[in-house]
Order: sequence, then structure tokens, then C-alpha cells
Amino acid sequence: MREDSLVKAESVLDGELVEELPQPRRRAGRHWWLLRRVPAWDRYQTRQVVKDAVVRVLRLPERLVGAVVRGVVAAARWWRRWVSVRDYREAAEQAEKLADKFVEIRALTLFRWKVTGLVGVSVGVLGAVAHLLFGSRVLWGGGVVVLIGLAVLGRRKDGSPGRKAVLAGPRTLKWTMDPQVLVDAFRDAKLIGKDETLRLVERATRIGDGWAVTVDLPATRKATDVIKNRDALASALAVDEVQLIVERVRGNGGHAGRVSMWVADQDPYAGPPLRTPLLDMARWDVWRPVPFGRDARDRRVDLPLVWTSLLVGAIPRQGKTFAARLAAAGLILDPFTRLYVADFKAGKDWDAAAQVAHRFMSGDESAHVRALIDWLVELVGEVQGRYRRMRELDDVTCPESKVTPEMSRDRALNMPVTAIFVDEVQVPLEDRTPVAVEGQKVPAGEYVGELLTWLAKKGPAAGIVLALATQRPDSKTIPSGLRAVIGSRFALRVMDWRDSNIVLGEQMNTRGYDSSRLLASHKGVGILRPDGDAADVLALTVRTYYMPNEDWQVICRRGRELREAEGTLTGHAAGDDVPLLERVVEAPSMELPEPLAAVVEYLGEDERRFVPSAELVEALGVEATAFGRQMGELGCRPTRDRVPGEDGRTKQVRGYLTADIRCSVERLGDGGGQGERS
Repeated sequence: MREDSLVKAESVLDGELVEELPQPRRRAGRHWWLLRRVPAWDRYQTRQVVKDAVVRVLRLPERLVGAVVRGVVAAARWWRRWVSVRDYREAAEQAEKLADKFVEIRALTLFRWKVTGLVGVSVGVLGAVAHLLFGSRVLWGGGVVVLIGLAVLGRRKDGSPGRKAVLAGPRTLKWTMDPQVLVDAFRDAKLIGKDETLRLVERATRIGDGWAVTVDLPATRKATDVIKNRDALASALAVDEVQLIVERVRGNGGHAGRVSMWVADQDPYAGPPLRTPLLDMARWDVWRPVPFGRDARDRRVDLPLVWTSLLVGAIPRQGKTFAARLAAAGLILDPFTRLYVADFKAGKDWDAAAQVAHRFMSGDESAHVRALIDWLVELVGEVQGRYRRMRELDDVTCPESKVTPEMSRDRALNMPVTAIFVDEVQVPLEDRTPVAVEGQKVPAGEYVGELLTWLAKKGPAAGIVLALATQRPDSKTIPSGLRAVIGSRFALRVMDWRDSNIVLGEQMNTRGYDSSRLLASHKGVGILRPDGDAADVLALTVRTYYMPNEDWQVICRRGRELREAEGTLTGHAAGDDVPLLERVVEAPSMELPEPLAAVVEYLGEDERRFVPSAELVEALGVEATAFGRQMGELGCRPTRDRVPGEDGRTKQVRGYLTADIRCSVERLGDGGGQGERS
């Protein structure tokens, strides 16, 4: 909240019930100066109005000459039409009686010529007599009167040739001195009726490089209709729709019929983009929204990432990868986060992230899709393990079934905020290579879609951030079930409204948000639909910050230095990108207690996320009850899951999640390592 918006409250007696009654909506009169509750003029507005008034005075001679010339032309046209009896002639032509009226028309024409000559001679004689009696002052006075009359006749009227637009750039006097112009624009755009008017809530105020005004619509009129028909209103105001920002005023000071408008003097996205402020940050807290870009009014727009997910869609070369890297930059500058980066573009846009990522790959082959599946299975197990461990925590440490900032930084809990970025996600989603899933063969793309959907549903509360970017936002590529559970959407320019709705959500184009209408010259400009818990608006147009490759590399190097200082460099960045169970098998020096050591040896490189207890008991030749008790003491709690049976039907059995086994191995391994160092 701004300091200048704070108002000192009056004292309230103890026990007094203070109730603020809602202000009734009043129907405003036609004249804006009769309205009440109009805020006082501020010094910025007064200064601007004075400047405009001075400019009008200085341009007055030029405008006077132009008006007089137009008046002479208009008077000559009128006289010619009158003296030639044009009106009488046209009436006779329409009645098909021109031949019968020819004699009358000729006589009337001759009479009007005689009247013209008589008037001319009379004016000349009267002028000469006045000059002899009163001198040249009379002639000068008469000339001034004639000039004023011609100027009035030649003033620009609606429909006249050469009429200027109602609002063309910073014509601020039109805004501040005559709000009736705005009322007429709403009527022309069919947003209010002919007998309806607007209620001025706030005077037009200079904000940034444009003018802002807040109005109340008539009863039963909704702000959403104005937003949906923003193009029609921009046409009525004679500005490009990119210069007009229309928002509904929400909260205590707003209602469904209150509209806030801002009109820019020129294209707000025509200038050069700004570089990301993260470049000047030594580190960042991932629990704070990441600086993402600026809106048309040059206000900073932040993007929350924790407890939500992100989908970025655009056609090629519109800034899709840049937008995704902006989101990743905030995570990189927090040394307590863990990153998974899969670049299916197979370029070098994400290569700098390899020095901080826990998992990293770049490629577009089937092997890379299979590696992504392994990552997703690993993350699914991680999420399930986190929920199991959160259930065992006290209410002070974990008040809800959500990861908190304190939990994400507690290394003993091992629940850091973990983000997986998949660029060109359509590549793995369209892969048809068959993979084995619980004894059945399914297309790899279908399995990837199921895993991503599961993570988007259950991962955010466990601290898992899912960020997907695609240059093919269509219904065949991005499953509807996956789109429905992604919290934040960012759509840069796409081909048509259908693709825009795929990214932003169904029917968003009918609500006034269609990224296919963005200009091709506006690189990095898109429509952001932030997560509903973090935004007061449904969507807004944003120009993302500019982060070229050299800045991206600087941020990644800084992120690695932070992780090295905190001791949180893991996985690929630490030169160890082998799954934990494989490391245990390949490192006999890591001694594990039984029966955990036997379980790890039995699993080996098994990629299943769930192993039935009966299978382990039979394979290891141990007694079931004692095995379950010993595994529980080592931190592995049994759970129930569905597995396919020999007859092809799925059945529910007890067993262990490989993620829980992995966590137990990691915890015991870390404890052993600490003992050796001490």
C-alpha cells in the first residue's frame, strides 16, 4: 500500500459497534460538473492542464487562419448552391418534372443573381459611407466580425473532412475538461445505452505515459463486458487497442460495475525491453514471487512458483524459452532448491543450467524420453515419500500437509523445493515408443502425460514445481487433463484463438484474452494468467524482462557458487548423476544394515516405484513379520498399492515404495559419512 493512500482514522470508543454502510450507487446526470465525490485536482494534473492550455493559445492564430479559409470555402459552396437553385432543381429531377419547371428555374436563377448583385452593391455603398463618416475603424471592425463569422462557419464538425480523432495521443485537455467524450465513446461502442451515462469516480489523472480514469457503469452493466469488448471501445476512442488497458476494480473499493481505464500516449511495448532485476541480486528466496516482466503501465509483474505449476506456450521465435528461463532464474539463485532440466529442443539455451541442476539432459531422441520417464517416476516416489513423512511430523513443524519455508531448508527433512523444467514438452508427449508399465506396453508419450498430470495434481503441496514450455499448444499435444491442473499460464503469440485457449483456458478469448491478436513485432509480450491464489485479476498482458544468454550464464554461475557455499550442490552438477540405488550397489564401502542391504542388492537397477512385500520376503528368504519390523525400524514403512496379477487383473497388496527405500539409504549413507568425517 502506498503511503499517500493512508488516511488517519478517527478514534473509536471501547465497545462501540462501528458499521460501515455500503454507499448507494447513484445515477449520474449528463453533466460531469454536477457530480459529487469528484476528487480534488492534484498538482500534476493542474500542471498538465496549464501546459495544454498554453499550447492551445499559442496555436490559436494558426487554427484561426485554417478556420477562416474553411469558412470561405463553405460560404462559397453554400452561395453557389443557392444561386444556382440547386435544391429546386433536385426536387424537380426527383419528381421527373425538370422539363416542365425549366422556365421557373431559369427565372429564379436570374432573380437570385440580381439579389446577389444588389447585395454586393449595397454592401459596397454602405462601406464607403461608413468610411467617410467614421473612418477606417468601422471597416476594421466589420472585417473582424466577418472573420469571426467565417471562422465559426469553418470550424471542424463531426463528419466534416479532415476532422481529427477524439483521442489521438496525449490530447489531455479533452480527457480532463470534457469527460462527456468518454461517455460518447462508451455509447458508440454499444457498452451503454443512449439514455445511460457513466459516473465519474476519479478524475482523469496522469500516470506514467498515459491517463487513467475510473468510472462506474450504469446498473446491470458489467465490467467484464467492457473488458471483452475492449477493441470496440479502443476504436471509439480512436486509439490502438494495445494502448488501452481496461481492468475491473476489485476488493473493498470495487464492484462488478466499476472499471479502471488507462490510455497510453503511444504503444507501450514499442521501446526496448528491460533487463531482469535478478541480474543485480546476490541471491533470491524461492518463496517470493519471481520478477517476470512489466505491464503496459510499467508496473512490475511477479510470478509465484511455489505451490503451483506453469505452462508457457507460443509459436517459434516469440520468447518462449526466455520466459521459462526467467522463472528458472529465481530458483537458481536460491541455493536450497533442486532443479531438473530437460531440454528437448536439443540446443544450447539451457546448457548453463547444467552447472546447478540436480538432473540435466539435452536431446530429442527416444533415449532422452526414457530418461525423462525415469525422472518423473523418481519424482512421483519423492512426492509420495514426502507426504508419508509429513504425516509423521508434529503440527508445529508441519501445520498442514504442505511444505513450509522452514521445512524446505531443513536438510534433515530432505524436502527442498524441487522444480522440473521441460522445454519443448510436445516432443516426449508425442513419442510413440512402447515402454513397460507394470507389465503392460504403453506409448511413452501417454505415460509421460500421466506422470506429468499426477505431479501437477499432487506435487505442488509437496514442494514440486512443474514448468512446461511448448511451441505446439494444441489439444492433441497437451492432454486436457494436464492442462486442467496447471495453475499459472503464459501465452505469447500463437496462430489462432483455439491455441490461445489451449494455453490460457477454455473460453478465455470470449472474455477478452486472446494471444493470437498480439502483434508479431512485440517480442516477449504475452498474456499471463497467474495462479488464482496470487492474483487479483483474471489475466493481464505482460512484457517479459530481457535476459540474454550472457546474463543467463552469469545467474547460473552465481547459483553454483551459492550452492557450493551452502553445500547443496547435488546430482548432475556435482558430477554424480547416477540413481542412488545404483550407487549403493557399485560402492561396497557403504555398509547398510540388514535387511536393507539385501533389499538394495535385490533391487539393483530395478526401475519400479513399488515393490510388494511378499516378493521381497520370498526373494530374500526371510520371515515376514520380523522383516516388516526391521524395515520399519530403518525408516521404511509399508503401504498399499495396486499391481497387475498373473491373471491380468490389478489387485491391492502391501509393499514398499522405492522412494522410501532410497530415502532410508540416503539418510543412513549421510550418517555414516558424517561419522567418518568426525
